[in-house]
Amino acid sequence: MRCSSMAPPPKPAGMRQRRNRVSTNAKLVADPKLKAPELPDRSWHSMTVAWWEDVWSSPMAPEYDDSDRHGLFLMAVLIDEFWLSPSKELAAEIRLQRQAFGLSPIDRRRLQWEIERGDEANERTKKRRAKPAAKVADGEPADPRSILHVV
Repeated sequence: MRCSSMAPPPKPAGMRQRRNRVSTNAKLVADPKLKAPELPDRSWHSMTVAWWEDVWSSPMAPEYDDSDRHGLFLMAVLIDEFWLSPSKELAAEIRLQRQAFGLSPIDRRRLQWEIERGDEANERTKKRRAKPAAKVADGEPADPRSILHVV
């Protein structure tokens, strides 16, 4: 006889309703063949032009479709206005608009986008993580927490 305080055994994996699948997960890779659309004809601040080129040469650019261009044009106008006359209100609106296009690391994480790293970047990461702890001049470890111990 089963005691009422015992938990039932877990369901087999195939019967579970929730499998925590990621439907929008994407590995992003920059496409050097992708051309940035031309900014509308007007006098643009050099920082706005640099931002536009950065966006369209980024790994996120291949994810944008034609309907996204309108939002990016709007952002270009906001960014241009910000560089001409900076304000908290414009900065807040730019920050809000950036979220939809995955233009910051936290936004990419929310969109479940991951930028594919090259072999060279992976090797640098491995080397950095494999380095022993730095030592100060008198031979003691540089990390002040290293003197702590369990009592």
